Amino acid sequence: MKKYIQYPKFRFYALWLLLALGANSCIGDLNTTPIDKDIISSKNVYDNPEAYRQVLAKIYSVFALSGQIGPDGNPDLSTNDEGTSNYLRQFWNLQELTTDEAICAWNNSGLPDLHNQSWSAANDYITITYERIFYLISIANEYLRETTDSELDKRGVSGQLRTDIGYYRAEARFLRDLAYYQALDLFGNVPFVEENSGIGTFNPEQIQRTALFSWLERDLIEVIPSLKEPRTNEYARADQAAAWTVLAKMYLNAEVYIGTPKYTEAITYCNKITPYYHLDDNYQHLFMADNHTAEGIIFPIAFDGIHTQTYGGTTFLIFAALGGDSIVTQNYGASGSWAGNRTTAEFMAKFDPGDQRALFFTKGQTSTEVNLQSDFKQGVIVTKFTNMKSTGGPGSNLNFVDTDYPMFRLADIYLIYAEAILRGGQGGSLATALGYIQDIRQRAYGNITGNISAGDLTLDFILEERARELYWEGHRRTDLIRYGRFSETTYTWPWKGGLKEGRSVNAYYDLFPLPSSDLGANPNLKQNTGY
Repeated sequence: MKKYIQYPKFRFYALWLLLALGANSCIGDLNTTPIDKDIISSKNVYDNPEAYRQVLAKIYSVFALSGQIGPDGNPDLSTNDEGTSNYLRQFWNLQELTTDEAICAWNNSGLPDLHNQSWSAANDYITITYERIFYLISIANEYLRETTDSELDKRGVSGQLRTDIGYYRAEARFLRDLAYYQALDLFGNVPFVEENSGIGTFNPEQIQRTALFSWLERDLIEVIPSLKEPRTNEYARADQAAAWTVLAKMYLNAEVYIGTPKYTEAITYCNKITPYYHLDDNYQHLFMADNHTAEGIIFPIAFDGIHTQTYGGTTFLIFAALGGDSIVTQNYGASGSWAGNRTTAEFMAKFDPGDQRALFFTKGQTSTEVNLQSDFKQGVIVTKFTNMKSTGGPGSNLNFVDTDYPMFRLADIYLIYAEAILRGGQGGSLATALGYIQDIRQRAYGNITGNISAGDLTLDFILEERARELYWEGHRRTDLIRYGRFSETTYTWPWKGGLKEGRSVNAYYDLFPLPSSDLGANPNLKQNTGY
């Protein structure tokens, strides 16, 4: 049994409905007291001391779950298909299907547009990602308002509970900052609300990307001392290393976000993280049903086949990747297959024959067939994520998986460090960078045959190594943009730009559009250029 802050099943329906209203640009009043005595609101939810931990768990659960009762049936947000509205599922779609790492055979309206890079402000997948991000921000802000010293004094909260709430507040603040970081990366200029913005119906002002970067930087640095030290918190709860990782990733991409290089700062935060972690000897263990025992995962989103049932998250990553005549789904701890996501033969060609990270590819027919987009058998099946345990046997449930999603892990930090060194960052050394790369590749090859020389360690090599090490983990779009290979570039892949052979697209695709629905609701918002 995993030991982590359990995502609870709530009866706080009125509270979450009100919070969901706050996810839109027009922020609603959260102080409404419901008439129904069986419904708990923000007025009385904290009469129960356990609620402080339960509401924190709800904030964590936004990444993993889509509603109140499991895979579907009572969604947090209004949607035509709750199963597809999961935060991680849609974040993954935007980060992976828009790149050369993944392509989907499903023809749901708006889905092929992601790989084609032809989306618009009306795209449902972009809209639900945006709404999930701001739903999490809204409930985190409300939690911070309800757990101030003055509010706790009113309720007479003291002793160990008061101490615990201090950590809970820091974690809620980090989770909000993580959501804002993803908004910064995906959308750029977004509506901005924090816990001191006030309550009542109002239209948030739009914050520019550079200002949001600065606010996030300050807020993360300020909250870090209030988080628990690395590896001292419960599993899957945020600690200082999780916040350091967000800062390292922000600084690595600072030239994209604010036009100013901050590679020295990226190295500074990598140096804070690396003493606390080491690489797991088994690469596959990081993506298995018992990966809560794997080494090197800094911050996971936890899943459990019995208690955390969803059609998103890692259930989506595993089931949507399985299909075809050559796949026996039970060998991956799954009861069936959805035949959706694959990659291309061109991406598989990035791996050398001795690279064991390529063992999770099963090639179908040629990936350049005209029907690659709609026929799952065209392309390459990816079985990187599995619901099997490293000790043998499947997870607890063949319908919903136990595999946790490694949002941040050590190999990414090693690669950030090496890239920042090559880009001129100070506070580290090329020798250390090369050593980190050798560690990654020795695990991948099982020996030293994959080692490289110092002369081989170039920026182009790092981009390719990031693809080989981190594929399907939600990093590729950000990486390609940082390298100038997402838009207005000769770097293409099959069906990029809607053509079989691929083509370049306009630079405005580096940011997703703000959803049309939010622009219509909030006159303070201005659409991203090009849409």
